[in-house]
Amino acid sequence: MKKAILFFLLCITSTYSQISGCTDSLAKNFTPNATENNGSCVYASARIKAATSQKLSDSLVETSGLMAFDNLLWTHNDDHDTTIYGLDSNGKIQKKIKLEKVKNNDWEEISQDSSYIYIGDFGNNFQGNRNDLHILRIEKKSFLLNNPVIDTISFSYSNQTDFSIQKSNSTNFDCEAFVVSQDSIYLFSKQWSQNKTTVYVLPKTPGSHIAQQKATLNVQGLITGATAFDSGKAIFLCGYTKTLHPFLYLISDLKNFNFSMANQRRIKLSMPFHQTEGIATKDGKLFYLTNESFVRKPIANTPQQIHTFDLSSYLKP
Repeated sequence: MKKAILFFLLCITSTYSQISGCTDSLAKNFTPNATENNGSCVYASARIKAATSQKLSDSLVETSGLMAFDNLLWTHNDDHDTTIYGLDSNGKIQKKIKLEKVKNNDWEEISQDSSYIYIGDFGNNFQGNRNDLHILRIEKKSFLLNNPVIDTISFSYSNQTDFSIQKSNSTNFDCEAFVVSQDSIYLFSKQWSQNKTTVYVLPKTPGSHIAQQKATLNVQGLITGATAFDSGKAIFLCGYTKTLHPFLYLISDLKNFNFSMANQRRIKLSMPFHQTEGIATKDGKLFYLTNESFVRKPIANTPQQIHTFDLSSYLKP
């Protein structure tokens, strides 16, 4: 009986010793004595300029995703072209690998894990009624040998029941961003009507799956790219508003992909009329972003480019 009472008291003491609050020292409401982050951090408004910007080849007018792998930055176009392009840090094409016997309906993102490369053919902004959403999974070893072995992960959204034709750029079931964890794929939707993103999760194994809703984030814009770093504890999303003002959305202190308890910070980019599409990092400090060409003369004449941003000052040491 005494042992049971002692165990009960120890549990109570342990529970009450945990202090919940904002544990990020970069936040305005940082709580120094907090031992458990509760997702309440509030940040000052932030805006950042690109450290460098380089024009990309005319082969990459519609650059759409970006990934750092094998000492190169890999990107692709979002329509017809089934070639994956390997770039150096200045955006110069160093390698091309063409994927045979596949079709590019609307490739929007490229990601990876230790063994595979994943390409998301799930762009759905034209009519919002695609029923062939899928992700190509490519074995890395075969990819580097220029003989890609490819299989397919097909999916549908758990909450999409209406597949009638929608007006262009109006659906909430568009997607251009995802990251891959140890056992799952996390999709970040591009919600045209609500300017938010819903996070969906599905297995990363070939076959047909239902993407389940996990969280909705108020990003105040259209999400177009994602990259995970810090061993999956942080994710940077990129996107733009409907008036083409690009931004980053940092999700940090992410544990077990519990987004409600993670820190969330929006950072504006000083690049008006840039349709940012891809984001990647090699070291978790310097980040690369690409934008596709956007020409609407005389208002805008923005070529396809690759930019670098040093974001170390926005990340908790």
